[in-house]
Amino acid sequence: MQSDPLHMNVEAEGANMRLDQFVASKLNDFSRAQIKRFINEGQVTVDGEIKKAGYTLKTGESIRVVPLIDKPLDLSPKDVAMDIVYEDDALLVINKPSGLVVHPSKTYTLPTLLHGILDRLKDPDAFVKKERAGIVHRIDKDTSGLLVVAKTPEVLKTLQTSLKAHEIKRTYIALCDGVIPHNKGTINAPIGRHEKKRKQMTVRSGGKESITHFTVKERFEDHTLVQLNLETGRTHQIRVHLAYINYPVVGDPTYGLKRYKDEGFNQYLHAAELSFTHPVSGEPMTFESPLPPIFEEKLNALRKMKS
Repeated sequence: MQSDPLHMNVEAEGANMRLDQFVASKLNDFSRAQIKRFINEGQVTVDGEIKKAGYTLKTGESIRVVPLIDKPLDLSPKDVAMDIVYEDDALLVINKPSGLVVHPSKTYTLPTLLHGILDRLKDPDAFVKKERAGIVHRIDKDTSGLLVVAKTPEVLKTLQTSLKAHEIKRTYIALCDGVIPHNKGTINAPIGRHEKKRKQMTVRSGGKESITHFTVKERFEDHTLVQLNLETGRTHQIRVHLAYINYPVVGDPTYGLKRYKDEGFNQYLHAAELSFTHPVSGEPMTFESPLPPIFEEKLNALRKMKS
């Protein structure tokens, strides 16, 4: 959605400035990131021509900016089919299928798991961030398996504190490309946002501490089935770490090998077990989710090839 164009002229003091710096100095209502986005998407012109952010301005040039205003997220409750493993007045445990996005964003507007959660909450507006209402931790769109959802802000705060203290235990199962020679291992490599591919994460100096423990469950001719436990919970952590040691998740569309066709499951990564202390009763709780049928079919096909 576009707002009315803004116009400005380059006077003597603006000469030799970068385009993005000049526009940022004039438009205090927008962040530098927003202004860079306007420039990258062609919403900023200099004398009628689209220029790059680093273009050096000259005296007398005329700049036209058409700000892009993001539409508010649609956070209306929707009837989304959910596999609810457990539910009480405090929380939900959901078994998410591969392909279902956990929460909406500016670029994804189809119904998400969050819309279904909002439909089940007594008071969705009680959450300060309704767009994250009840979400304690999320799993990627193409990952299947268990996640816990709080039904009140108080429970959300308690569970998030437990998550930060590593008191919520999550166990994943992944099918990897290649045969891992070690029976057990720990990947301790910092993860941060990719410097050029901003939607991706990568192992890099200056990233946040990221630790993943793995145990080999089964080996095949060209693949390995592993169990993974997270000591930290970074974005895409398992996928990035496995790709980093050159055993990426089979079918991973971002970090995996590109030779796989769509087999209907996208990536073979499943949140199989979830353990935590109930935030109200104090009762220890453990939930398990079997591998989706298509994951099992893949393993059976690999076993036949091995025999």
